[in-house]
Amino acid sequence: MYMPPGSTLRLDPRDEYTHVPEDAANYNESMYFNAFDTARGIGAWMRLGNRPHEGHAEMTCCVYLPDGRVGFMHARPHIANNDAMDAGGLRFEVIEPFKRLRATYEGELLLMDDPHAMADPSSAFKRYPKRPASIALDFEGVSPMHGGEIVAPDGSRLVLDPANAVYRGHTEQSMAVRGHIAVDGQRFDIDGTGYRDKSWGPRHWHSFHWYKWLPVTFGRDFGVLLSVKGRKDHKGQAHHVSGNVLRNGRHEPVIDGRIVTVYDERYFPRSFTAHLRTAERSYTLQGKVGALVPLRHKRAGGAGGAGGAGGTGEDGSYTRITEGITEYSCEGRRVLGMSEYCDVMVDGTPISVLEEPAP
Repeated sequence: MYMPPGSTLRLDPRDEYTHVPEDAANYNESMYFNAFDTARGIGAWMRLGNRPHEGHAEMTCCVYLPDGRVGFMHARPHIANNDAMDAGGLRFEVIEPFKRLRATYEGELLLMDDPHAMADPSSAFKRYPKRPASIALDFEGVSPMHGGEIVAPDGSRLVLDPANAVYRGHTEQSMAVRGHIAVDGQRFDIDGTGYRDKSWGPRHWHSFHWYKWLPVTFGRDFGVLLSVKGRKDHKGQAHHVSGNVLRNGRHEPVIDGRIVTVYDERYFPRSFTAHLRTAERSYTLQGKVGALVPLRHKRAGGAGGAGGAGGTGEDGSYTRITEGITEYSCEGRRVLGMSEYCDVMVDGTPISVLEEPAP
């Protein structure tokens, strides 16, 4: 995670629960979970972001079925406060801070055989049928927590610029997952791996210039988190690299890393090779992207949210996030997980590609 110079992290179990919202109009409190059963070839991710001052939440639920179809739903249900993570049929519960959580969804999913259709969400929602879905997943933390609230060296709260902030605090964790996913009458028992994160504080989605986020849990003893970010105020400088490797119950912090991506003609990632280094050793993480959902986010001046109609800047740019089920391999192990690429798009090209230095 990006931290201003001179800041530090404070990890508090109370931050697992919702906070009293700050005064910033764009205050966001969000939780995200993903879950995969590699043996069954199924995966899912869910996100709920409360926007209490705007009177709604951003709810997204996405399921990758074994036959390649994708079930997807996005909504902005009304909320009156920030008391719970419970809106639009999606509910997240903290059973034991830092250890046990539960995610449930009861509602509908848009069932698509071509998930790329979400590049034009209005057309996709007209083209594909909605089908009933039920999800109940129990998550168990298998790693230490990563992150916390970013504070000053004396522990005091930082002053943030709401117009350019993305979070005040952010945490992530590797998970084991059990439960079930049911879509359109098909039920799949889940016994696998997953990942979760939480953020709170002022957020505009357009404040993300670009990032590549690779969170993968191979098992209780091994996992990788690699995040590479570009910032619009740091052009020409080295990208910000963060993350860790979970190895036998402890984190090895990532001290350097890079991601080499193969794109298709629409700049959707098809595969990648990540090279990362900790103080203990070097790793090569490879990913092959399967079904992928492209999501657009409105920029400043319009409400944000995955799957929205998508606003554009004066230069024709907009923010795009691709969410792809990914077959990861590292050190002879293989598992399903997620890869997430976020970019400001300029004339159809990701800003991260435009800013990539020439070989």
